[in-house]
Amino acid sequence: MNIFGQTSYRVRFEWGAEGVRRLAPLSQVVVIVDVLSFTTCVDVAVSRGALVFPYRYKDDSAIEFAQSMEAMLAGHRGQVPSLSPVSLLSLPFHSRLVLPSPNGASCTVIARDFQVTVLAACLRNARAVSGLIHHQYPGATVTVIACGEQWPSGVLRPAIEDLIGAGAILSQFDSAELSPEAKIAVGAYDQVKSDIASFLADCSSGRELTAAGFLEDVALAGESNVSRSVPIFLDGAYRGARL
Repeated sequence: MNIFGQTSYRVRFEWGAEGVRRLAPLSQVVVIVDVLSFTTCVDVAVSRGALVFPYRYKDDSAIEFAQSMEAMLAGHRGQVPSLSPVSLLSLPFHSRLVLPSPNGASCTVIARDFQVTVLAACLRNARAVSGLIHHQYPGATVTVIACGEQWPSGVLRPAIEDLIGAGAILSQFDSAELSPEAKIAVGAYDQVKSDIASFLADCSSGRELTAAGFLEDVALAGESNVSRSVPIFLDGAYRGARL
């Protein structure tokens, strides 16, 4: 018996890369949530027809990978393009973009190895993602992963913006199908859904980005259900799913 697999329930919730490793083998659909900022970036880019290639490392190997994919490489925040959702609002249509991220990209790459359907979700497209699951994967076992952040030591720092983003998706499912862990995420979302933008700006990750000069990124990530984009991971890249 897999005590930590939440297998008594169709719709589940877990944290980070280890959560992917434990629950993806028991799932048919895995939803990756990294609100600040990987999956918000993916939503913005895919909305512009881009192919987004996740990459786990921000080092010289990313340059070689981008060259091999014939894609542009997202740089550091402040550059264009970068892991800044606002920087991608002007991304040329149908671009090929390598997007390094230690959290959302890593969780995506790990999930890929388990031969499951992988979707990228954020607050902007939560309703669209859940709608696609209901329509195209009825009855499927679903795991929603809050990627979280990392402390300097490399261990997981649970990021409440990802908990809220996961809850926004999970709130679209029948409560009877949710694991206790998933219900907690929904409860957290319900507490702040009336003013998510302010909550996002005031949480630790939001304050960190604001202090670094990226308040506009936080504001954009806090927009709820403004996107109909559903990024699906196929052949090494996120692209728009056929609705």
